[in-house]
Amino acid sequence: MCYSQIEARALTEDRPLGSRITLLRPGLLPYQDAWRLQQRIADDVREGGSPALILLQHPPTYTLGVRGKAEHLLLSQEAFLARGAEVHRTDRGGDVTFHGPGQLVGYPILDLRAAGVAPVAYVRALEAVLIDVLSRFGVVSGRADGRPGVWVGNAKIAALGVRISRGVTTHGFALNVNTDLAYFEYIVPCGLSGSTVTSLRLLAGEDFPMGDVEDAVAESFAAHLGFEIAPAAAEQEVAVGR
Repeated sequence: MCYSQIEARALTEDRPLGSRITLLRPGLLPYQDAWRLQQRIADDVREGGSPALILLQHPPTYTLGVRGKAEHLLLSQEAFLARGAEVHRTDRGGDVTFHGPGQLVGYPILDLRAAGVAPVAYVRALEAVLIDVLSRFGVVSGRADGRPGVWVGNAKIAALGVRISRGVTTHGFALNVNTDLAYFEYIVPCGLSGSTVTSLRLLAGEDFPMGDVEDAVAESFAAHLGFEIAPAAAEQEVAVGR
């Protein structure tokens, strides 16, 4: 079931999250480096600093949420490392998922408490952003009852896993664009047996420029959550290694 654009826009009409949000696009960034970046920005947001949207890719990495089950990792730690992939336990919601090149990961760092926005409304707004983005590239997607994320039929194309601490969000979403889906064969994605994963490339039979998808996500995010996108200042670009 799709979460409609009208419903998502109601979030920003009733409780705007802010006026400007800083967009960071550091490219390919190791998972732990991205986590430290999120923490620094989240601490700043709690002190009244500007919210941020980080759009990036990771080297091959598997992550487990706080309640993720180790048995949903189908190989040993050593076997994952031998395939060039790291494994990290994280403090986000959700189970196990994969991040890697060709997958667009988004980390919004926002103060929900200050805006009076409920966590469920925030998650649904993120889903609406991704549904909108996929429609721009010719893919009809939606939500599935009892199954988080964004789906095309029985195949998940985008995963969500967030953490809200002292009112501020970290973690976010992962959209399969040109992702090598073979990496998902070594896990039970999001702990959901019997489901599959898909990507824009698999559905369309062609690669998509990641910059174009980043642009679409930033534009849709700003529209749905009521922000004006502001480019990162030079010192912020340096801080993330660009």
